[in-house]
Formats: sequence, structure tokens, C-alpha cells
Amino acid sequence: MENILIVDDDRDIRELLQTYLERNGYRTTTAADGRAMWAALDEHRVDLIVLDLMLPGDDGLTLCRNLRAHSTLSHLPVIMLTALGEETDRIVGLEMGADDYLPKPFNPRELLARIKSVLRRSHGVPAGLEADEIAQFHFSGWTLDVISRQLTSPDGLIIALSDGEYRLLRIFLEHPNRVLSRDQLLDLTRGREAIPFDRSIDVQVGRVRKRLNDTGPEPVIIKTVRGEGYVLASHVERKTERSGS
Repeated sequence: MENILIVDDDRDIRELLQTYLERNGYRTTTAADGRAMWAALDEHRVDLIVLDLMLPGDDGLTLCRNLRAHSTLSHLPVIMLTALGEETDRIVGLEMGADDYLPKPFNPRELLARIKSVLRRSHGVPAGLEADEIAQFHFSGWTLDVISRQLTSPDGLIIALSDGEYRLLRIFLEHPNRVLSRDQLLDLTRGREAIPFDRSIDVQVGRVRKRLNDTGPEPVIIKTVRGEGYVLASHVERKTERSGS
């Protein structure tokens, strides 16, 4: 049974979500602030964090950024809650590494749907691929390991990716030298809950480019095709576990 860590300083919200999620088949752990969150992560196996933005002490953005920098927790999915609901705040949350974003007040049923979707993406494999089929992608001197979800640079440095960064990069590697529109990228990475014309995909692409050191005035690995979308402009080699090549 998957365990959801609820981090919110509002006791009523913690108890509401705890009751609702447990009725729908999840285990839950709760925390009122960042210190309690880290303690819970030390004591429990956690599959996803529901993280409030406005917290005493370190806020949700800081905690999310620190999670993404943590060697063993960087892949942990995060859904961020906020009472602000502004586009800018949502983009900042995604920049810090959140996998999804839900403004308060929200319907617990919608949060449940988003939890299921994020967990499905986190544990799943892109359509058309078996879990044991692809082991590694090699492109432009870089290697993406599917098992560890780690990116290795041409210099041999290991780069940890967030769940969202891994999914987006893998989508590009599955469709090399093909222009993908923002809507296509949203559909492939976020599924049916994607919001049409959601500009957050630009933020995610920017984050992946930073991981690849592809941030010059004219990126050479993930290129922008003006008016159309993005393209991974690189030859991609796939190594399978069965073939070893």
C-alpha cells in the first residue's frame, strides 16, 4: 500500500486529507512543518508528498528544492498546494521541482485524481515499451540510465533528475529529431489532466536544458522550433537489457 506524506500546518486539512486518502486505499503520514517532514522521511517509506506552499519555517518551495538536491530523495514525487493560485506561483513551484500543483481551496477528489496520475507516471513505463526493454539511452555524449533514472555527463559526472525531468527527457529520447508541440509534450508527460496552452512545459524544458548544460543563446541538444515546439536534435542509441547493445 502506497504511503502519502501530507505536509500542511493546518490541522483540519491534514486530518481531512488523511481520512479521505485512507478511505481510498492509501496509508498516510502527516507533518505540520519542514522539520516534521524530514523526520517522517527518516522514519517511513514515502511514495509521494502533498506539500503546502505556506509553512512556518522553511516554506514549500524551499523544501521542494532541498528534496530535489537530496541524493536519495530527488525522485520522490511532490504535489504542491497553495492558497495563492497565481500562474507565477505555479511556475515557481514547478521550477523548484514539483510534479503537479493544486490551488486551495480544492476538492479532495481532484487531489486524489492527481495523486493517482502522478504515481502512475512515476512508476510507469512509456506506452509501447516493456519495463525490461530499454536499459540506457546514449545521445550527444550523455547517457540516461532507465533503471537508476540518472543522467551521466560526457565527463562522467552523475546528475540526479527529478521525476518530471526524467519523464520529459525520456519523451524526447523516445522521439528524437521530431518536433513535439507543447500540447503533445503536456499530453505525453501529464496525461489527460494537462491544461491546454499550459506554459509550464517551457519551464520544464528549461530545467532539462540546465541539466544538459544546454543553456546557450542557441541550445544545440533540445532546440526550440519557433511557433511549433521543441525537438531533440541528436542521434539516440538505445541499449536493451536483453541484447546488451
